[in-house]
Amino acid sequence: MDGICGKTAIVTGGATGIGQASAKRFAREGANVVVADVNEEGGQATVETIERDGGDAVFVRADVSEPADAERIVDGALDAFGSVDLAHNNAGITSGSAVTHEQSIEAWDRTIAVDQRGVWLCMKAEIPQLLDGDGGAIVNTSSLAGLWANDKDAPYSSAKHGVVGLTRTAAVEYADQGLRVNALCPGLTDTPMVPDDDEPLVETTPMGRAADPAELASIAVWLCSDEASFMTGVPVPVDGGAIVGRM
Repeated sequence: MDGICGKTAIVTGGATGIGQASAKRFAREGANVVVADVNEEGGQATVETIERDGGDAVFVRADVSEPADAERIVDGALDAFGSVDLAHNNAGITSGSAVTHEQSIEAWDRTIAVDQRGVWLCMKAEIPQLLDGDGGAIVNTSSLAGLWANDKDAPYSSAKHGVVGLTRTAAVEYADQGLRVNALCPGLTDTPMVPDDDEPLVETTPMGRAADPAELASIAVWLCSDEASFMTGVPVPVDGGAIVGRM
């Protein structure tokens, strides 16, 4: 894809799932990749796979809900590769199934901290570096839960709605400076976050299956490429038709 080769891409949540697939796809397209995650074993494994395939990558252990860790991710990119050009802010957790008044304060605080605050903190650290370059592109992972109401999932759905709002706001703020910001909104995807019994979720997906993480990664990387050069502020559902089925 044009606009990826030779650039430096940050991927948070890069130890597993969509983030891991995104890191590998960025590397395959010729980017230098900074893999960030709290999961050191999985993050290092992602880096080793990239390097084994001839790519360049480094791992930074980071909890994106901590400001110093978000800054350390960017510092790691600058130390290793000299720039920050692209970012996929993907790290996230789930909140557990409970109706709104039965959600624990701990679940609410931790989910918002990682899934919404974490995206903002990463953007806060990344954007000055992106603006120092050619502007570049950011993709934030939201969810279909950021576009519709997920019952028994208030912390997660609230956080993911917040990511869409944050994405749209930043897109408007920085559009005239060459920085594009879009949101990836996955539907059912075969990752460790999906429950083992996902048959009810499959039944609500018109295509009748979960996505492979690589299918989401291809869209995330495409949104960062020059092929998406006139797209900004867009929440992009990649969901096997699930959102259409609710219209």
